[in-house]
Amino acid sequence: MINPSDFLKCIKQNRINFYTGVPDSLFSGLCSFMETEKNHISATNEGSAIGLAIGHYLAKKQLPLVYLQNSGLGNIINPITSLVNKDIYQIPIVMLIGWRGEIEKGKQISDEPQHKFQGKITIDLLKLLKIKFIIINNKSDYKKRIKDIVSYSRRNLSPVAIVIRKNTFKKYKKIKRENFIYPKRREILNKIVEALPNNFPIVSTTGVLSRELIEINILRKEKINPFICVGGMGHASSIANGLAFSKKNKKIICLDGDGAALMHLGSQINLSTMKNIIHILINNNCHDSVGGQSTPSKNIKFYKLAKELGYKNTYYIEKIADIKKVLKKCLIHPQAFIEIKSSKGYSKNLSRPNKKILFYKKEFIKRLK
Repeated sequence: MINPSDFLKCIKQNRINFYTGVPDSLFSGLCSFMETEKNHISATNEGSAIGLAIGHYLAKKQLPLVYLQNSGLGNIINPITSLVNKDIYQIPIVMLIGWRGEIEKGKQISDEPQHKFQGKITIDLLKLLKIKFIIINNKSDYKKRIKDIVSYSRRNLSPVAIVIRKNTFKKYKKIKRENFIYPKRREILNKIVEALPNNFPIVSTTGVLSRELIEINILRKEKINPFICVGGMGHASSIANGLAFSKKNKKIICLDGDGAALMHLGSQINLSTMKNIIHILINNNCHDSVGGQSTPSKNIKFYKLAKELGYKNTYYIEKIADIKKVLKKCLIHPQAFIEIKSSKGYSKNLSRPNKKILFYKKEFIKRLK
């Protein structure tokens, strides 16, 4: 396996000293390592990372590096096709792309359902976008290949991609700065489910939060009615918005995370107008599902921002004991936003959804009636 520090050294040797993006578990160690660099910006979404890269190039005329999971390719298509490519501004960018659902020797490597289709089309999509790329694994002689593709990007003023396979990088042990003064997310979710009426509809965000919610719901004999966003990070709030708009006779909860909420923050302007919505954001200031890298939310008071966005009732919670009484108020007076501070981390034994994905859609629709 490749040591993240050696890989970053190779990148620097190719005169790339600006890093931005959204982390992926396939190179979580490298992402954590890049966080320690002074020329690093944690982007709110992959499209924004491309924008940051463009700005850096305009300012310094130096090559930037953008990192992302292949699921984020959809977010970069607009700036890549309408700003970066050779028919417009000709901006050279090196992209580091984690290939979830990768294909090897014509067969797909086992991965979660939300990564299967994206895994199949990743290479074809890069070809369609006319982005030159290389694929790297833990056996690659990567240094010369990176030098060559970086040179190509500079010479042709075009974006290029370094596609990363699973198990390419060694783990990087990040210094833990745990915020144990706050309750664990699982404890928060358990208290939320406990406080809700039976069959209450919930739209939950991507990642560990939804996995924990499913486990809790099983233990509580399917008390709530969850729709889990296994993919589409950042879109839970819009799904909840469409649901609340089309089911005005029902109260709806959106369970969000800070990283996901930041991805498409503007969608909350519409969500905040729904008189039957309760938007709960569990904030641990990190991307917990892909390695615990920091989100750019450290100094943001989401509940204050929510007030400005239009939510009528906003709350901030740090203690587990306050959840029940605040939820009780919100069930009477929705159009509410609750920010709950949480500690980082989750159980290593956390299970994944134990039913086929389509089951969750069908069950949600059936119980919603």
